[in-house]
Amino acid sequence: MAGEENEQTGKWPVHGWIGLALITLFWTLNWSLTGTRSQWGFFPLWLGYSLTADALVFWRKGHSLLTRTPGIWVSLFLLSAPAWWLFELINLRTQNWIYLGEEEFSTFEYAAFCTLSFSTVMPAVFGTAEWVGTWKRVRRLGPGLAVLKTPTFLSGLFAAGVIMLLLVLAQPEIFFPLVWVSIYCILEPLNAWLGNRSLLDDLARGDWRPIIALSVGCLICGFFWEMWNFYSWPKWIYRIPYANFFHLFEMPLAGYLGYIPFSLELFALYHFVAGFIMSEKAQSHILRQRL
Repeated sequence: MAGEENEQTGKWPVHGWIGLALITLFWTLNWSLTGTRSQWGFFPLWLGYSLTADALVFWRKGHSLLTRTPGIWVSLFLLSAPAWWLFELINLRTQNWIYLGEEEFSTFEYAAFCTLSFSTVMPAVFGTAEWVGTWKRVRRLGPGLAVLKTPTFLSGLFAAGVIMLLLVLAQPEIFFPLVWVSIYCILEPLNAWLGNRSLLDDLARGDWRPIIALSVGCLICGFFWEMWNFYSWPKWIYRIPYANFFHLFEMPLAGYLGYIPFSLELFALYHFVAGFIMSEKAQSHILRQRL
């Protein structure tokens, strides 16, 4: 995990002030105004969060994804929306969450506002993960258990992912938690076979820091997603069988565990798509440096 620093370490960049201003303004508007407002307030709020997360990285390292490769930072927004629409498609079967206030929009308006909102997922998670990766406790972690990506292991992981997804679709009321693992298990072997960036590259060296950074980063994002959603309108609520108790905001506490494998799925989804449009050198440079 690269943690190189330069002479600008400790400086707060301009885009960080813009991010904080966006958070302050749209958090206030989203919780104080009545009527529908989240459909236009969600994107600038989370754009502000993403800019602030990137600024935290710059403050700690003297550089960040936005300052290193702004085009790649923008690409996260472009790839994030279709990635989340995949989970919305699966949710048509599982029905684990629904959106209150959806009926106030036409089909086109709903799809457009959702796509804009979904575009902030990857920038927020990956930016927060890179910041977590700068924490001393994470950076100083030594090698752990090595996981070799042998042909047998990759084939078994892929088969397990397919089986889990089939179980989710066949009996969603029982197997719905597997959706947060199955996609990763399917895509990670595909990335390895295609030569794309893969977390298994790090695990083969016993380096668990990228997984820890992604997991903790996504949990932090999850807290803010659920908190800011609580007084929003439109908003989402959950229908989670056999775990719908001890809520923190709308989400049952057990549901927060899903953010951990979700972060790995986002990583795998990004690299699966990026592998078709970016060079291997570009992928390696971006995320090896970021995590």
